[in-house]
Amino acid sequence: MDKKTISRDGTSIAYESTGQGPAVILVSGAMSTGGTVAPLAVPLSDRFRVVVYDRRGRGESGDAAPYAVEREVEDLAALIEAVGGEAALYGVSSGGALALEAAASGLPVRQVAVYEVPFAVYEGGAKERAEYTERLTAALADGRRGDAVVLFLRLTGLAEEMIQGARQSPMWPGMETIAPSLAYDNAVMGDGLVPRARLASIGVPVLSVAGSESPPWMREAAQAVAETVPDGTYRSLPGQTHMVEPDVLAPVLVEFFGG
Repeated sequence: MDKKTISRDGTSIAYESTGQGPAVILVSGAMSTGGTVAPLAVPLSDRFRVVVYDRRGRGESGDAAPYAVEREVEDLAALIEAVGGEAALYGVSSGGALALEAAASGLPVRQVAVYEVPFAVYEGGAKERAEYTERLTAALADGRRGDAVVLFLRLTGLAEEMIQGARQSPMWPGMETIAPSLAYDNAVMGDGLVPRARLASIGVPVLSVAGSESPPWMREAAQAVAETVPDGTYRSLPGQTHMVEPDVLAPVLVEFFGG
């Protein structure tokens, strides 16, 4: 990241931008940094000034206690100001929940696109989220970062043998380093349910996208977002999962942000 902006509470937010045109800010999800969404910036930068940043508490950005979702909204406000005073937002997974919250908070946002925000639209979803919150909070309070990562991977539905494989992989220390930010994404997701009143207050166009090969509940959650905002559109991408391919997603975003 070659640039820094300072958020309202004094936290330094690292970012970089590529391309020319209207600004589009990419918001990463849990267990990720700006580098995770950077491949998407390449196909978008032909038409837009694409901004990739490290959310607070990860990568090259700073952090400050206590955490509040409002601080991350302020981080986005500082970024928008730094890149010209207006931007469109794209958020993936829980980063999509943050992008939607930023729009609902009245930031100068033109449009919002989100990919598979994992709102619980299934029976027992709120209870599952509450149990996850309790266990995650305890693990992080005890300094058990590895256990926190395992809890998150289980929440995503990853099989136990794959989780054990991940623990043996060279990526694991990096995952433990970023583990405290899991609490931030969890806070962004609220009680885990679709925040209908909040979404209904969004006054800009919203595109909600899901992959055709993702679990049915994820597609239902994406549809619920599109149906709840006043100006929402739902799109399904054939052959895609939660790990969407940038070259498949990019044309859809170009059409939406360029409209």
